[in-house]
Amino acid sequence: MYPFFIFVIMEINQYLDSTYLKTPEQSGLSEEQTFEKVRELTDEAMAFHFKEVMIRPNYVKLIKDYLSSKNSEVLVGTVIGFHEGTYDTQDKLKEANQAILDGADELDFVINYEAYKNGKLGLVEKEFVEGTKLGLDFGKTVKWIIEIAALSDEQIADLTAKIWAWAQENFDEKDFSRIFVKSSTGFYETEGGKPNGATFEGVRLMVDHAGKLPVKAAGGVKTPADAERMINMGIQRIGTSSAKALIGRDESGSGY
Repeated sequence: MYPFFIFVIMEINQYLDSTYLKTPEQSGLSEEQTFEKVRELTDEAMAFHFKEVMIRPNYVKLIKDYLSSKNSEVLVGTVIGFHEGTYDTQDKLKEANQAILDGADELDFVINYEAYKNGKLGLVEKEFVEGTKLGLDFGKTVKWIIEIAALSDEQIADLTAKIWAWAQENFDEKDFSRIFVKSSTGFYETEGGKPNGATFEGVRLMVDHAGKLPVKAAGGVKTPADAERMINMGIQRIGTSSAKALIGRDESGSGY
């Protein structure tokens, strides 16, 4: 029983992007305290062999250097155009380029879902193609956050399918494993207590329409049972600020 339990934990660990994305203003902490939270997250990721730490762009270089000094294989991911996604495409590319220079391994872009909802498909396709090409050219993994809490079920399916179509039209099949569709930022403000992160229903729509692209469920995955169910549905990565809870090492299960 004990060896099996360790096996399950190690399996789940490698799906987890352990996440801290609050700014000092959002958390009420100082810059120094915020960086300490990020460093603690990184220490935890190394200790429990999580796949990645997902952090704000301004911490990438410091954390990449810190991980390198520890000879750690934990990846560094960061967010681009976060969290609204409405940044100009060139601003997103500039932010992504700096993150690449700072050593980021993975880039999680917030797609301009408001432009998509307003029918500006050319703009959305352009930023997808240019952002993905930039990442792939430098050997990075690129994830596209579609913010499912802002979309109807029909829109979730349609936008996911469009990303899959654009990937097929513009990139080689060998690249598909490094182009993710991701559910949520965790910062979208919903009404009436509705979930603002990954839901089983939303993720099922994503998995069903993403073709050969991997899917990341972010936010809302709180328990080991949730994580196991998501993995069984076919997701390839889970973004969470409750990583320890998902491997049964922490009972709080709070946060992103």
